[in-house]
Amino acid sequence: MVSILVLYGTGEGQTASVADRITDVLAERGHDATAIDVDELPPNLEVDAFDAVCIGASIHMGKHQSAVREFVRANRNALAPKPTAFFQLSMSSAVSDETRQAEAASYVDDFLEETGWHPDRIGLFGGALRYSKYGFLKRLLMKRIAGDATGDTDTSRDYEYTDWHEVDAFAADYAAFVESRLGVRPTDARDGDEETVE
Repeated sequence: MVSILVLYGTGEGQTASVADRITDVLAERGHDATAIDVDELPPNLEVDAFDAVCIGASIHMGKHQSAVREFVRANRNALAPKPTAFFQLSMSSAVSDETRQAEAASYVDDFLEETGWHPDRIGLFGGALRYSKYGFLKRLLMKRIAGDATGDTDTSRDYEYTDWHEVDAFAADYAAFVESRLGVRPTDARDGDEETVE
């Protein structure tokens, strides 16, 4: 069994839902996965206490949560030797348009350049429009952004763009990478016995 930290920053909760799904996939493979919101980070949390780390953030106004950036910068040296992954949620990943996809990738590039971090796996997912949770001004702004990106401008409802099959595939791929890197096999979460590779 591998201990995996899934740390995330979230705006209206979609990144938290993705982090929970990733944690579930990792747990199903017999690993001890813990999802933690960066805004609720215990002061005594040590990256070195985990075998692997997966970090997620969402894009708001072209930027990731500053607390996620600060965490990665502060823990870059501790992250370097571990199997790591980064996932991002954005409106740009909600559509198949090449320009938007390139925009989503550029957000990741900027984040990695700013933090000096080099994760082993990267996942880009569509996020969600939570009109019901926005204040008046943010609702207007998000309606304009959505009009250009997805066309979903009916503010009387919320929209979800996350492809859960992609999230599952990303989590399974990351788990397989971690297992290979650390020399363990996935175990049935029901029996919890660790198997090491001979």
